[in-house]
Amino acid sequence: MVLRSCWKSRHKNSSGPAPCWTRPRLAALLWLCVTQFVCGSGAEGETNNVIQKDAEFDVTYNDTVTSENQTIYAFNHTVSRNKTEGVRVFVDVLSQGFESPILFVVRQKQAVVSFQVPLILRGLYQRKYPYSHVGRTLCQPPTRAASETQYFFVDVSTLSSLGTNYQLRVSRVESFTLQTDKKFSFTASPSQPQYFKYVFPDGVDTVIVKVNSEMTFPCSVMSIQDIQCPVYDLDNNVAFIGMYQTMTKKGAITVQRKDFPSNSFYVVVVVKTEDEACGGPLRFYPLRPDELIDAGNRSKFIDVIVTPAINSEVYVMGMLFCLGIFLSFYLLTLLMTCLENKRMKKREVFQIAADMSPAETGKTQASPYEYGSFADNGSTLSSEAITDSATSTDNNYGYVEQSLDSVGRSRQESLSSVEEDDYDTLDDITSDKNIVRTKKFLCVSDLSRKDKRILSKKYQIYFWNIATIAVFYALPVVQLVITYQTVVNVTGNQDICFYNFLCAHPLGALSAFNNILSNLGYVLLGLLFLLIVLKRDIVHNRALVRNDLNALECGIPKHFGLYYAMGTALMMEGLLSACYHVCPNYTNFQFDTSFMYMIAGLCMLKLYQKRHPDINASAYTAYACLAGVIFFSVLGVVFGKGNTVFWIIFSVIHILSTMLLSTQLYYMGRWRLDAGILRRIVYVIYTDCIRQCSGPMYIDRMVLLVMGNIVNWSLAAYGLIERPNDFASYLLAIAICNLLLYFAFYIIMKLRSGERIQCLALVCILFTAVVWGFALYFFFQGLSTWQKTPAESREHNRDCILLSFFDDHDIWHFLSSIAMFGSFLVLLTMDDDLDTVQRDKILAF
Repeated sequence: MVLRSCWKSRHKNSSGPAPCWTRPRLAALLWLCVTQFVCGSGAEGETNNVIQKDAEFDVTYNDTVTSENQTIYAFNHTVSRNKTEGVRVFVDVLSQGFESPILFVVRQKQAVVSFQVPLILRGLYQRKYPYSHVGRTLCQPPTRAASETQYFFVDVSTLSSLGTNYQLRVSRVESFTLQTDKKFSFTASPSQPQYFKYVFPDGVDTVIVKVNSEMTFPCSVMSIQDIQCPVYDLDNNVAFIGMYQTMTKKGAITVQRKDFPSNSFYVVVVVKTEDEACGGPLRFYPLRPDELIDAGNRSKFIDVIVTPAINSEVYVMGMLFCLGIFLSFYLLTLLMTCLENKRMKKREVFQIAADMSPAETGKTQASPYEYGSFADNGSTLSSEAITDSATSTDNNYGYVEQSLDSVGRSRQESLSSVEEDDYDTLDDITSDKNIVRTKKFLCVSDLSRKDKRILSKKYQIYFWNIATIAVFYALPVVQLVITYQTVVNVTGNQDICFYNFLCAHPLGALSAFNNILSNLGYVLLGLLFLLIVLKRDIVHNRALVRNDLNALECGIPKHFGLYYAMGTALMMEGLLSACYHVCPNYTNFQFDTSFMYMIAGLCMLKLYQKRHPDINASAYTAYACLAGVIFFSVLGVVFGKGNTVFWIIFSVIHILSTMLLSTQLYYMGRWRLDAGILRRIVYVIYTDCIRQCSGPMYIDRMVLLVMGNIVNWSLAAYGLIERPNDFASYLLAIAICNLLLYFAFYIIMKLRSGERIQCLALVCILFTAVVWGFALYFFFQGLSTWQKTPAESREHNRDCILLSFFDDHDIWHFLSSIAMFGSFLVLLTMDDDLDTVQRDKILAF
């Protein structure tokens, strides 16, 4: 019955001579009849007129459609195997009613595209945006023949009983295939997406598709899809397949030939209905759920260019360059070590010759233990008095008279058999500690009285703890970033990771291999620093074994545990920074900063330990404090953005911590935090400030602590007022400012005390300062930022600047690793001038 109705209606509406029934026309009629049969639209007693027209390209058809008639436009065109020609359909609805839209169905050989006009696109919160002007590009099915004529049909229908006027135009897209290194410009809108084809030329395996626009908004999406039908080119389906990313002014995706078996792909550009995904303003919430919102003019003028990416030779050159830079430090260190050993051998020869001279044979050298002398520091205590007060069994402070042979034998004992609890750790001799540590001018000998074996074991715990922390921290981090990279590769969502897409060179499953490779310097230079420390440790132990008086009684006490921890932290910083750059985003930024906090904290502890070895913090206390810093870092990243309550709590904790640490440093640990603390503070203020105006007893310490409090209070006020989005970097800035302040104080006090800085240490200081300056310049270039949306972050992307392989942030990695290594060398060598100075003549500040 349906088929008969279709047949009769076809003859009834035919005019003129009998038509010539061609295969495409018959296929179109059969398609319509089957559609009516399936949908039940051919009910008995209802007449449905079908009008079929032979249509031509580049001709505008103005027609009217109702529920009683349907129109089929038949097109044909020649498809060539060696030339791809796009076909684009433009539709305009001239009526204003949105209740009964017109349905357009485009039937091709291997694809069917359907859309309604007005086209309703949805935004957030189910907002609806109608578009009366629609343009779609037809998917081009592949052909095996050299030339083939293909037919397609455009069916127009509606359920509206009233006539609806429309315009239909089908045109060829002459520049459908993109050319390498040739810019192509076009206009797109939410209802008129665009896509073009690109074919890999011979000899090119990787290309970068760059899309640019002078307009920030409207927000758009660029997608790379395989050559298959249908092409997903609407805002609500563009993320279904392929790789895609949002963009405002810039977008770039690196495409590899191995991912596309047909050696070609589509570049799809879709303009979104709203700008919220790109950081733009969010429209008002509709008062009625079904209210249609006028989107206005959302056309965007866009340029696209496809350029070849780097080849394998550039990869090899980049890797060799990276290795060459850091291995040169190994060669330089080896050369300096050889020169130093040669100089030491000459010195030993001259010393042996001097010892064997007749003038010296009759003299006997006195033991330094027999004649202890302290510098005039304002105290009435002499070294002999202190030694005498420490000779009791229970109050053994150290420095008990003993022969050099016994000292040598004690150094040969196994450290594993020494426990800190077996020796006095100054807890039971409160009176003696109060006397020594409250002198106006303290010397290193006053604060280096504990047994060297106990302190050596105490500071070795720093190394073993950080090694344990590194293992437990790094394993889940590596697992997580591998998962991140897998998600990016599987879903194709390029908005997950904040790369510099204009200089992101893939290798295997990694999307930005160059950003990972550039972190190699931290690992190699950290390992080199460990080797340098190990060499010094071995030389020092040999000097102790042969009872070298300079090693026993002169210079800054040598404890290498913190140095080992610093070198390990530098290596871990390289590993975790590489893990962060596998997929950089705000959720894993703490991977890149956690060991920066560790490094800053360890450097400050090492500076303090140099002249205060007996009262430096234990490894457990230090790492517990650093864990608290990282904990606040995570809280700040998750909850700190614009949260006033969090910033108030953090600022209060920051200021209180600064005050407590200042008190600890000023009184050298000789104070108690208990219920009577407020009463003692009031008493001190009354006696020292009100009753009699007396200045601070320790002026140098007071100057440092006042400056430190000013800096920290200012940083706390800045954070509370500005509330920066990047809380992790803000916290790192606090640590670095305190480290630089303490380092400057140390250098100034060292020079002020009459000490000098040797040539090697001075060269390291100057070299490190220059490198830090250049490194910070490249750091603040800001090639991407997860503080903004992915589309806004891509506005900061820039091309590679070194060997066509490394960008500004890679150079920051190179220079900062060298600068950190130089900073460590400064800490290691800055007090080498004191190796022959008695410790009772070295001031502790």
